[in-house]
Amino acid sequence: MLLPAPGRSVSLSPPVTNQCAAKLLPPAPAGAAGSRRGSPPFRCSALRVRLFVLPELLGLPMDRGAMLTAALLCCWSCTVCVVTAIRRTDLFPFGDLNGDLILPEGDDETSRALTLPRPFYFFDSPFSQLYVATNGIVSAQDLPMEKQYVDDGLPTDFPVVAPFLADIDTSGGRGNIYYRLTETPSVLNRFAQEVHRGFPDAKFTPTHAVVATWENVAAYEEQARATGATNKVNTFQTVIGYDETDSYVLFLYPEDGLNFFGTRPKESYNVEIEFPARVGFSRGEVSFFIISKTDGPFYSVAQDENSVKRLSQVGNTGVPGVWLFHTGKRFSFQEIIPASIGGLLAVPPTAGYGLYLDTTTPEYEFDDYNFEPESQEEVDAAGSPDSPNTRSEDSDRQLSYNREDVPLTLEPVERQYAPPGFPLTVPEGRTQRVEEQQPQVVDVYPPLRNPPPSGGHVVSVDEEDVDFDTGVIQYTTENKETCARFQQQCSQNAFCSDYATGFCCHCRPGFYGNGRHCLPDGAPQRVSGKVSGTVTVGSTPVELNNIDLHAYIVVGDGRAYTAISEVPEPVGWAMMSVSPVGELFGWLFALELPNSQAGFKITGAEFSRHAEVVFSPGNQRLSITQTGRGLDEHNHLSVDTVINGNVPFVPPGAEVTMKPFKETYQYYPSVATSSSVREFSVGLPEKASESYTFHLKQNITYRDCRHGNQAATPETLQINMERVFVMYVKEERILRYAITNKISPVGDSSEVELLNPCYAGNHDCDTTAQCIPLEGQAFRCQCATGYRGDGQNCYDIDECAEGLSSCGDYSQCLNLPGTHRCQCQSGFELGYESRTCVDIDECMSSPCHISAICVNAQASFQCQCLPGFYGDGFNCSPQADRLRSQCEQHRDSLQSGGQPSVGAYIPQCDSDGQYRPRQCHGSTGHCWCVDSRGQEKPETRTPPGTAPLACDSLDKPERPKTQCERHRDRIQTSSPDGFPLAGAYVPQCDENGQYRQLQCHSSTGYCWCVDSLGEERPGTRTPPGTPPTDCDKPERPKTHCEHHRDSVQTSSDGFPPPGAYIPQCDQNGLYLPEQCHGSTGHCWCVNSSGQERAGTRTGPGSSRVDCRTDEPERPKTHCEHHRDSVQTSSDGFPPPGAYIPQCDQNGLYLPEQCHGSTGHCWCVNSSGQERAGTRTGPGSPRVDCRTDQPERPKTPCEHHKERVQASGSREYPVAGAYVPQCDADGQYIPLQCHSSTGYCWCVNEDGQERAGTRTPPGAQPRDCVKPVAPKTPCEEQRDRAQASIQERYPVAGVFVPRCDAQGQFVPQQCHGSTGHCWCVDSSGQERAGTRTAPGASPVDCRKPAPTNRAESVCERWRASLIEHYGGNPDPQQYLPQCEPDGEFSPVQCYGESTYCWCVDQEGREVDGTRSHDAVKPACLPSVAPPIVRPITRPDVTPPAKTAVTLLYAQGQKIGALPLNGSRLDAERSKTLLTLHGSIVVGIAYDCKENKVYWTDLSARTINRASMASGAEPETLINTNLVSPEGLALDAKRRLMFWVDSNTDVIESASLDGSRRRTLFDSDLVNPRAIVVVSSTGSLYWTDWNREAPKIETSTVDGQGRRVVVSDGVGLPNALTYDLSSGQICWGDAGTKRLECISPNGSGRRVINSDLNYPFSMVYHSNHFYFSDWRRDGVIAVDKVSSKFTDEYLPEQRSHLYGITIATTHCLPGSL
Repeated sequence: MLLPAPGRSVSLSPPVTNQCAAKLLPPAPAGAAGSRRGSPPFRCSALRVRLFVLPELLGLPMDRGAMLTAALLCCWSCTVCVVTAIRRTDLFPFGDLNGDLILPEGDDETSRALTLPRPFYFFDSPFSQLYVATNGIVSAQDLPMEKQYVDDGLPTDFPVVAPFLADIDTSGGRGNIYYRLTETPSVLNRFAQEVHRGFPDAKFTPTHAVVATWENVAAYEEQARATGATNKVNTFQTVIGYDETDSYVLFLYPEDGLNFFGTRPKESYNVEIEFPARVGFSRGEVSFFIISKTDGPFYSVAQDENSVKRLSQVGNTGVPGVWLFHTGKRFSFQEIIPASIGGLLAVPPTAGYGLYLDTTTPEYEFDDYNFEPESQEEVDAAGSPDSPNTRSEDSDRQLSYNREDVPLTLEPVERQYAPPGFPLTVPEGRTQRVEEQQPQVVDVYPPLRNPPPSGGHVVSVDEEDVDFDTGVIQYTTENKETCARFQQQCSQNAFCSDYATGFCCHCRPGFYGNGRHCLPDGAPQRVSGKVSGTVTVGSTPVELNNIDLHAYIVVGDGRAYTAISEVPEPVGWAMMSVSPVGELFGWLFALELPNSQAGFKITGAEFSRHAEVVFSPGNQRLSITQTGRGLDEHNHLSVDTVINGNVPFVPPGAEVTMKPFKETYQYYPSVATSSSVREFSVGLPEKASESYTFHLKQNITYRDCRHGNQAATPETLQINMERVFVMYVKEERILRYAITNKISPVGDSSEVELLNPCYAGNHDCDTTAQCIPLEGQAFRCQCATGYRGDGQNCYDIDECAEGLSSCGDYSQCLNLPGTHRCQCQSGFELGYESRTCVDIDECMSSPCHISAICVNAQASFQCQCLPGFYGDGFNCSPQADRLRSQCEQHRDSLQSGGQPSVGAYIPQCDSDGQYRPRQCHGSTGHCWCVDSRGQEKPETRTPPGTAPLACDSLDKPERPKTQCERHRDRIQTSSPDGFPLAGAYVPQCDENGQYRQLQCHSSTGYCWCVDSLGEERPGTRTPPGTPPTDCDKPERPKTHCEHHRDSVQTSSDGFPPPGAYIPQCDQNGLYLPEQCHGSTGHCWCVNSSGQERAGTRTGPGSSRVDCRTDEPERPKTHCEHHRDSVQTSSDGFPPPGAYIPQCDQNGLYLPEQCHGSTGHCWCVNSSGQERAGTRTGPGSPRVDCRTDQPERPKTPCEHHKERVQASGSREYPVAGAYVPQCDADGQYIPLQCHSSTGYCWCVNEDGQERAGTRTPPGAQPRDCVKPVAPKTPCEEQRDRAQASIQERYPVAGVFVPRCDAQGQFVPQQCHGSTGHCWCVDSSGQERAGTRTAPGASPVDCRKPAPTNRAESVCERWRASLIEHYGGNPDPQQYLPQCEPDGEFSPVQCYGESTYCWCVDQEGREVDGTRSHDAVKPACLPSVAPPIVRPITRPDVTPPAKTAVTLLYAQGQKIGALPLNGSRLDAERSKTLLTLHGSIVVGIAYDCKENKVYWTDLSARTINRASMASGAEPETLINTNLVSPEGLALDAKRRLMFWVDSNTDVIESASLDGSRRRTLFDSDLVNPRAIVVVSSTGSLYWTDWNREAPKIETSTVDGQGRRVVVSDGVGLPNALTYDLSSGQICWGDAGTKRLECISPNGSGRRVINSDLNYPFSMVYHSNHFYFSDWRRDGVIAVDKVSSKFTDEYLPEQRSHLYGITIATTHCLPGSL
């Protein structure tokens, strides 16, 4: 019998006897009930023994925890058994005989995607594929190259389940990796048992499991060490099980399964360093703010060597080596939860695991197992020697683990939140403890397969075998954001909720949105913004220069109206086919059917939509980028639109008909996508319509909140666009889209729409009301939040007037439709809750002189010069010998001892010592004006919070203009001469600039009441001569007439369009029986609906019809039909500026017709056809149309003109078409002009254009009397093409060459129909290799043929992977797909499979776009706006004015990051210079000339630019460079130095690029960083030669070369010089250390040993700042404390390269 160790004792109660507590059972016969595959030849029933374990038993101090020992008495010998680790035979079945797939041998292999039958939830995100990788991990997305993650700690950039993350290599048959997806009942049953044992309350029944096994795998070892390679191999397994809502993960580590515990980094071969394996889970990067990303939550089980060693000795399931975790849930799951049962290895194992009961039962029969703790009576009975054994075989199968009696559980340490990548610290004294001197009742388990020999013995456990430190497990999330800190990010109509991992915003009841932006339920929504870009129609590019876009959406029935103003005519007709511009607003505010939600509830008001439209036939391509900028001060959505590309030509006057369609949107975290094909037709009168299609692909990215337990967004929804109307109004140059939208689950929604009018959109609720469906066809109308009424008629609540606002002190309430806004007074800003106003601390921006102090006051501040200086505080100078002025004596007398008395007024003096004209009291905030003696001027004092007077001027300054005053001034200066338009309504403002409640039109005499925004209150308008309405009375709802009137009076620009007909309503809001057009003078009678009564129209000056008689109407005549068709366009109102025929009282055409807008008049016949030669311009004498003279035969000009005028629909003229001009005799006028485009040209007597006479709009027309010059070859070819068609008009499809003003061929020719472009020589012959397809960027025909470009990032990556695959990659291996120009293809696929995803321009995957469908995902060139070539020139944008600025290189740009002391000022960071197509690596700064220098790896150049606004780059060296990297600058000697890592040389040159010379071209392998120390004339550089990395030095002229340090160096990327200590310092990406050493090799010390992947570094003011490739940011390290102090992550995440310091003056030692 083994005795306890000295000083220890074991007490067993009750005493153990030799009576059997369990008997040996023979194996069950084959096929008998309860038989199991793989069962041991015998088993022992679990006998529970009560063990009293005291701290003294373990030999531990009294204040340390007790250790769990376990023993089991078995039959015959009553031997004590112990808890043992699992054996390999206890792993889940694996291998090819079990259907496993085998991962190919290699160092960095990734399996093909395991497509999951249903999503697997990891944290709270669903994933549909899993990948198994060589390096001990399973991922939910395809893995990057191993160098991006294998040597780094958790978290990772991508989702990871890591049972043993290390650099593993199975090359040469060193082990196998097996994996499979299984639904086998035996595996699922076994997994379910483990989960229910570890989580007894879990309701979990797995439906699928993924088993991955690493068997006898080895660590990677480089070839140089192959002779000394170890034979250590590891075996481990992970099992992922999941159902519809939850996922759990098992890690299994068998005995002797782990023999190596870490691996060496590949990039530090000469350094004896080993990184321990990482074990745990990482969610990967998650998106926020649309395009930005941050590290998601992660959970670390083991991350140092000791904790990795314990993986097979410790467990959290009751069995050593078995670890169980709850890893995901469908809703709101941000923390990995471990099982909480102890499991410690007691002795070297002598038996296997033997717990699991395999079954072939097809269903889960958990009734046979008891997963709950047994009762105390059962425990006592089992432990009694006298109790008979009556347990059956079935009861032996019970798995009972009494968790309540286990003293030790492995739980996470106290949670700590720290910036990702920074080390976490465990609080001091943190140990796992058990209450002192409290005996523990311990359940003993499991039974042994092979009991030891007879002879009872007691097992003692050496405490050194078990580590009680619970630091094995660590958990963290990103720095937690809480409502207390970030509530201001929520809408003022939302509330904020804190969750375990962060906060979320939720709209309050009565509002909808995503919480950050909330709008009133049911209220109509307005959108405003700008449209810009270049749209090419045929071969003509048209610039859209920030033209206005306005949209109005009736949310209650899903109608969205969009208008784009000032659209040039050529592109206006063509863009009628681009309805997707307006479809965005339809999706955002669609009518919601059950189980669906419109886009705004998901995106809020900040989003980015990127759409690509491809037209067919013609293959024109158009990109649309629409960016939601938030809600403006009026609660209107602001959206900017950028359109670039080609559109098909649409003939002027054509009608575009869009067919209704349905489109399916797919929703992913932070991204919604769709792809659809649309049909539309283009028709002209009397011609067959032509059919077209376009293919739309779009991504809508937004910021969602994943913290809260919010209802999940459906994976797919269907938008149903029932009516799509498009129109271009030539006269107004307005493009209109009108769309009716409904959103529903995918499928047929017609049955739902029949259920209730709310879903069909045919209810009669007001536009500011919400339709609430009731049972059957019933519904209820409820006014939107912020409105009152009965639902059929609602009007706005003025929260400001009624005292319902929540605005606090120092703020002003402004009423808005449906809501209100709080506006702070001057000197105040909104607080975090967006309601109260708080004082602005102006001193935070350091406005005072460096020799002054800033004193903040309420709504103001003071600057006071320090003692020994004089001035006004903004400018301070040292005290001179001059006598102090009266102001200075006054001031100094109050500043006793240099400090002013508390609360005293201190006068402010200027730089000359005189009183500043405006004085302010720093304590009270009052300000006033003073004279030269400091005496206060009367009536100039202003209280705090109000704008002080401008004391430099004699008159009081004007306050800012109000909305009313701006409105009034616009009207008063609206004519071309800057004077008021005669007859225009001019608003009246009171003395405070606010709208007067009663407004009157001085010309018409009408009066009405308005609200605070100047909007007319319905029902208050009174005609001239009647008493005006009492404007203090409440408003009544608007009538149809008033809505009609207001819709005309508030067009897209907010004012009535000149010349438009405005309906007249009576005091009750009803249509006046007689209506008159204010501009034309026509009058007519209308019915109660406002429809004109036939035969009642009279012309100006004619006697009017008595509209009060109710005579029966006669049928409408042709004239009346014509007139009414124009007056009732698609929106029910006449289009402004359209020609309206005039009919007499009998409905016949008046002999004389006039255009109300243009002023032209002409005579018509009885059919309304214009009589030739009768048209007169505005102001010209008119023809007497009453004479019925016989008409002469029409001339060709008149026939031509008539054909054009009758070419529109219904035989009316086509708007925007060219109409030839004929003289009084019907002949072509020699000079012809297009009234819409403005082009003019000369014609011959046949109307044929004379070559070379065409002039653009605004240019001086040609003198058409001059003789015709001979035609040039270009003109002859052009005219032949034009004359090849009947009637001498050009036809579609014929190439017509373009000639310049001199008749020569334009260098670039384009085919108007096909869209192809090419360059030609002077004879018009095509230049070879210049032809481009439609939609592609044309070749610049003015330049010679382009030279060969440098290899792109995509092409270099592809080449490196091909080399990695041995030159012959397999079909299943991934290779980047590149475009012809070298950019990443937007769709990337895995080999030849259909497994594809989208990437951005940097090649990074766009989250949520992975697809395994036959149809590839709808990807755009990038989530960011696509680059449109030609690119504008790169100009410098100087950084914010600050003493010290960090300049960093990031691919195609140079960024500027100001320093505030030693802190990184992220808020003021900006892009200094954008360099498209470049890869900026090295960077340096010249403090004497304020210039930045850089190396360009892509262009293979060295460049510089002045840091002045608008400065352009200058190329200094562009020859004999291959891979220029590090760059250093000697400002004292005016020299620069650089390294080339391809040619392995170090060179120097003058700062202008001259005097170039090679310093070193030998004994260099991979030079990277280089620094120069001007004060000593020394040069230092790094060489990361894999076999012998080193840091060297020499003089600046290349003398005295020697090695500074080579021992213990791995991958020395970053290098800098510490001037204060005189040491050279480097950041090592191999050893992960920041070290410094003196130039002579002494004084070496480690500053920090926990770096990630430094690339470049600079030293300033006791801090090191380095660019980090792991974090893709700038990290700061304090030299004194050696701690990380700050980090900056740019919004656009990509690798940062070089970094340097820019200062306003040269620092000591730099010269």
